[in-house]
Amino acid sequence: MPRDLDLGDRTKALEQLGVNRLAHAAIVGVVKDVLPETQAGLLVGHRQWPLLAHRMDQIRDQGGTALLAAHLARLGTDATWKDGPSSTTVGRLVDATLHCLTTPASTPTTPASRVRVSPTAARSRSATTPTGSAPGQVAPAEAAVPAHRRAAAPGAGRAR
Repeated sequence: MPRDLDLGDRTKALEQLGVNRLAHAAIVGVVKDVLPETQAGLLVGHRQWPLLAHRMDQIRDQGGTALLAAHLARLGTDATWKDGPSSTTVGRLVDATLHCLTTPASTPTTPASRVRVSPTAARSRSATTPTGSAPGQVAPAEAAVPAHRRAAAPGAGRAR
């Protein structure tokens, strides 16, 4: 990223990021094909558009317009950016677009609020132990406390 990148001057920002006019027109065309006209206009008109266009240009250079369309098509299936107050729709759309552009096209988009957590995995990462021990097992003599939370052993400090 250029240190003097000014997102207020869209033309200069796109030029600094290496997105030429033809590439920009192609990217806007793909966005308009994927999103309804109003959402496409909101996305293209957003202040962070040059950064998104740069990422889209990189994807288009790597795999063509079809790959970019596959990334952006997930915006249509992921409606989480549509939910919520209308005053923050544009921000959610920009965040969802960035997520679609930074994850592989084959990965389904799952909002963070709906991520499933395995109870077994959560227990295995827990620093505490259950209050009752399993039948046939002896309960631990001391509580399971992470090492960084344990008190220092007596005499472990510096002597004067």
